[in-house]
Amino acid sequence: MFDLSGKVAIVTGGSRGIGRSVSEALAAQGAHVVLTYVKGEAEAQRTVDAIVARGGKAEAVGFDVADMKATEEAIAAVAKRLGRLDILVANAGVALDNLLLRVKEDEIDRVLAVNLKGGIACARAATKVMMRARTGRLIFLSSVVGEMGNAGQAVYSASKAALLGLTKTLAREYASRGITVNAVAPGFIDTDMTTGLGDALKAKMLEGVPLGRTGRPEEIAAAIVFLCADEAGYITGQTLRVNGGMYV
Repeated sequence: MFDLSGKVAIVTGGSRGIGRSVSEALAAQGAHVVLTYVKGEAEAQRTVDAIVARGGKAEAVGFDVADMKATEEAIAAVAKRLGRLDILVANAGVALDNLLLRVKEDEIDRVLAVNLKGGIACARAATKVMMRARTGRLIFLSSVVGEMGNAGQAVYSASKAALLGLTKTLAREYASRGITVNAVAPGFIDTDMTTGLGDALKAKMLEGVPLGRTGRPEEIAAAIVFLCADEAGYITGQTLRVNGGMYV
């Protein structure tokens, strides 16, 4: 079940946090995983080494998804070298949080460039390959705040909400080519982004989570593996919420 043997997957921002868990989970199911990074080549290589040590197939490629030309060239090169591209998980993202009146223009530009434009660039490059094969899986990493909002995250939540509209539109555009397009919207997940929060703030946030705990990156990865599998072939244009009941 959920066998991905022989498939090629690209996971943007795949060397740490949720991205690392996704890379490891896809590789564990047999996929050849190409994880991407902007900075931190050493960390990316450690993730690759960990996957290979468990018998998986992985490699790391460096490029910035905010650079559309570099993104298209890198994804095209991977598909050409490996002979196919079956899965693309658009996970790379940044959060530069502040109240709207305090957000700087360059911060707005960077968040939208990575989170939204980056997702579009990845999708455009991947679908060029997938259309020829008449099969493929696109997965966008959105967020619970893209649906419910959150004070201090106006730009971030806007970028993540936009990915939901992108998901629905691309699902309609590419269904006839056998490509499914879905989003996963994580809630309060235990990652580097949340470990720096104080105990009082964490406790307050957990009050809004019916399950009463933070989620694990592995739980997000499991949802993505499912959406990438043949068994999920009749699911497209959907948002899978993995948030402990934080937003229903």
